[in-house]
Amino acid sequence: MESSTSWIFSLRSLVLSSLRDRGLPIPVDREICSGWQRGLPSGPRETMLYTSCMYQMTPVIQKAVENLEKFGATRGGAAAKVAAVAARYFGGFVLRPDKEHLERAYSILRNIYNMLRKSNVEVGLLPDEPYSGALLYELGFVEDFASYAAEVYKYFKERGVRRVITVDPHTQYVLEKIYPQYVPEFDLDVRSYLEYIDVSRVKVKISGFAIHDSCLYARFLGKYDLVRRILAGGNPVEDPYVTGRETSGCCGGPAESINPQLATKIALGRAKKLAGLSRTVVSACPICLANLSRTGIVEVRDLAEVVEL
Repeated sequence: MESSTSWIFSLRSLVLSSLRDRGLPIPVDREICSGWQRGLPSGPRETMLYTSCMYQMTPVIQKAVENLEKFGATRGGAAAKVAAVAARYFGGFVLRPDKEHLERAYSILRNIYNMLRKSNVEVGLLPDEPYSGALLYELGFVEDFASYAAEVYKYFKERGVRRVITVDPHTQYVLEKIYPQYVPEFDLDVRSYLEYIDVSRVKVKISGFAIHDSCLYARFLGKYDLVRRILAGGNPVEDPYVTGRETSGCCGGPAESINPQLATKIALGRAKKLAGLSRTVVSACPICLANLSRTGIVEVRDLAEVVEL
């Protein structure tokens, strides 16, 4: 009997084939990536607002994991192969995004865009922007990632992009910290939209919430204090053992595609601890937003939903 690790190889095949066919790591219509841009003016392309389709794909990823688990994907063997084939050839139907969740993702991205404009940051928009390749790296497919990263970098350079403004921690981390290791000529200036928010002008629309930190933002990208400066006006409830820089827990999202049961267990544990501080939680990561929300224990809001300039 094949071990459960066979699912990893099936998953690699699924991700690579989807990237080749659609430019996204899961089989879904690319049009969902640019839908939020409708009616928005685009500034000069030297500075690009880059979503990597993360917020847009997150509700679809949730459905993908649920369906693949029904097929017994992570248990390996024939079930894993059936799941991979089903997701590849019938994904357009199985992975159709929920309209309500997709519109919420669009609203978050528009809010980020508007905050940048109000901060006098002119950004360009690309209707066909590529995915960053973060999932390839996070799953350990390093050689595949290196090849893919070179293509993404080429895409930006051919369009005259010099600065990339990201909207999520996974894209920020992979571009800022990992791309330079595998793309020797990499010279893009990579910034998070959080860096452009004028803290003195921020209005926080809710109060008494708990902050759930992205592990990447807090521990590897130096955004822990910045997030708190931005949200200070909402009087967040803190506990050093729950929301500390080094002590806050993971949402479980990184394990989702490999072991959904483990991801769910981690998410439930994290949500229960946060609920001890407040039933309302604010995060700045689409994966954390989705993973904690589906526990039903806390109401999770994105940072870009609760602040305005």
